[in-house]
Amino acid sequence: MSDVEVERNDGTESPAPRSGMAHFLWQQLPYVVALVLAIAGVAYTNVSHQPLVGYWEFLALSIGVVCVVTKWPGTEGKEAQLRLIWTQALHWVAVLVTMNIMLVSGVQQLLPTPATGLVLLTLLALGTFLAGVSLLSLQISFLGLAMGLAVPAISWLKQSVFFFLLGAVLLIGLGITFWLRQDGRPATRSINNQREA
Repeated sequence: MSDVEVERNDGTESPAPRSGMAHFLWQQLPYVVALVLAIAGVAYTNVSHQPLVGYWEFLALSIGVVCVVTKWPGTEGKEAQLRLIWTQALHWVAVLVTMNIMLVSGVQQLLPTPATGLVLLTLLALGTFLAGVSLLSLQISFLGLAMGLAVPAISWLKQSVFFFLLGAVLLIGLGITFWLRQDGRPATRSINNQREA
């Protein structure tokens, strides 16, 4: 009977690390989704050359909701919960107002459309990082930092696409040259052997 209990315990202990990892990934999912959506918004803005006003507002509000939801379980008392809601609401309203100032037609004429997407991502990154600092949340601060680091990475990648394209053409050309050279060697040897015979 003790052997059966040991087997049951062994069976219950092995799935625990998997569920722990799945739980960890489930907790990090909102942050990863927010980062992917922010980068996708910049990519779409760069391709379509049209600013996505509603998209950035939705993303800022979504990150504000994530901030409140992730800190809600650790907040005790109705007064502290109301303070959490109001401080985050004021914080994200300020971010939204700043984003909309950048989208005013007079300001928008000074910036090309792809730059507008990067500016909005920068403002969103700053708002997210500051929200993480005020909430003492490492995940939210890291999300803001990752969004902030994505701005120079995206602009560098955009400027470097031409060099990457030239490098790819060079590598393809060298590959074709060596491939044709290897295919040509056996054929010339067989032709030389036929000539000798």
